[in-house]
Amino acid sequence: MSDRPWLETAGRVMMIIIGGLLAAYGLEAVLIPNNVSDGGVTGLSIVGSALFNLPLGALISILNIPFIFLGYKQIGRTFAIFSVIGIASLSLGTIWMHKVPTIVEGDTLLVTVVGGIILGLGMGLALRNGGALDGIDMLAVLLSRKLPFSTSDLILFLNAFVFIVVSTVFGLKGAILSAIAYFIASKVIHIVEAGLSGSKAFKIITSNPEEMVETIRDRLGRSATLNTVQGAYSNQAFQEINCVINRLEERKMKEIIKEIDPNSFVTIYEVVEVSGGNFQKKDIH
Repeated sequence: MSDRPWLETAGRVMMIIIGGLLAAYGLEAVLIPNNVSDGGVTGLSIVGSALFNLPLGALISILNIPFIFLGYKQIGRTFAIFSVIGIASLSLGTIWMHKVPTIVEGDTLLVTVVGGIILGLGMGLALRNGGALDGIDMLAVLLSRKLPFSTSDLILFLNAFVFIVVSTVFGLKGAILSAIAYFIASKVIHIVEAGLSGSKAFKIITSNPEEMVETIRDRLGRSATLNTVQGAYSNQAFQEINCVINRLEERKMKEIIKEIDPNSFVTIYEVVEVSGGNFQKKDIH
């Protein structure tokens, strides 16, 4: 733990605020001027603002209140407080940036890509630091604790219903572009949440475990563990290798496996976080 928890908290709050302002910029400078919407509560707020000529920032704040309460009751006070900060930053950001110049116009592909990336960066920063910019995000965080899906996948699923509503204002084309932009945003959220140097776990059952472990150590500089497992059908005992690597090393790991034992049984898992041990090592490639 940090010797200065207040400093760590201040840093997280600052990143959440930056995330909210980034998302607001993506909306006001890219998406909304090109009739492309956001998803979630923000998307519904954009629809309400267009239909009833109401301030977007005010609608974002008001419509998120029930979800903030849900986050407080089901996830925790800190998450709710950080989310209030994030949503307030997004709301105020849309007000401050309402007249900013549009940085991309006309090119629908560029609009969806640029808007989705900026939006995803903002939302990902908030989620990575313990907050949320949208009520749908809070609902997704809650559901991700109970379902075997990532936060970004659940956000994308929940927003499918929002884009049906968006189509009533921006038309079918606008709804499709909004969905594409949000799909891009969800992938960026996943990258920001997991980190660019995310990890993968390999489980390898091979007839030559000693050589496999030695080669992994020599070529990748990675340690591994061995477990004895037994086949349910054959009752034969095998040595299972467990090794966690950086995702950039995945290709080299597969080459090693193919070279040593192309008939080995391999399962690969995404790793959310790695701590302790000697995982951080010098690059020996």
